[in-house]
Amino acid sequence: MPHPSEPTDSQTRLRVLVVDDHALVRAGVRAELTAHAPDLDVIAEADDVEGAIAAVHALAPDVVLLDVHLPGGSGGGGAEVVASCHEATGTRFLALSVSDASEDVVGVIRAGARGYVTKAITTEDLAQAVRRVAAGDAAFSPRLAGFVLDAFGAGAGEVAVADSELDRLSAREREVMRLIARGYTYKECAADLFISIKTVETHVSAVLRKLQLSNRNELTRWAVARHIV
Repeated sequence: MPHPSEPTDSQTRLRVLVVDDHALVRAGVRAELTAHAPDLDVIAEADDVEGAIAAVHALAPDVVLLDVHLPGGSGGGGAEVVASCHEATGTRFLALSVSDASEDVVGVIRAGARGYVTKAITTEDLAQAVRRVAAGDAAFSPRLAGFVLDAFGAGAGEVAVADSELDRLSAREREVMRLIARGYTYKECAADLFISIKTVETHVSAVLRKLQLSNRNELTRWAVARHIV
């Protein structure tokens, strides 16, 4: 059932509903956003499908942060909440889940969610994802973007790999580029490839230079657009 918070009189804050069946997770998200994102106001919480649907219709939040695995309803979890609400209310939905399984990502996006991020996300990145979704944009953890491209039939012509650009990179630079574009940290990338963090940094610098990109965000967009993540 929904657990309302005190309303805000600010007209610039985004109203957020947090939906998760674990009270500790809800409390953590509320505390982090309250402490670090003053423009986001957690107006309520819900812990199951029925409570989430009721809260969305009663409160019409700007954004719902919801887990994909929720008790109640007909067993559809977060996707059921989105499908039941997003067209009727105009509220936008951002999945926040521990799961990075392709079926979970695709299911909730097909239902109408605007994005999907994992619970490994930083508070700053989560707040920015909420803002992007509220503005009508999409938001995904980098390594999940490929699932969406696969599921929604991006044509070969739209995502064809630019061979001439890739040919500028060595085999090792391509490996590093793919991992970084999937959201791996330098440390994770080093461990996966059995090389040092310093070597990863060197390869990333070379990739950015050869592809004429400025940072890893641009690199992620470049790789996703070419369907090579």
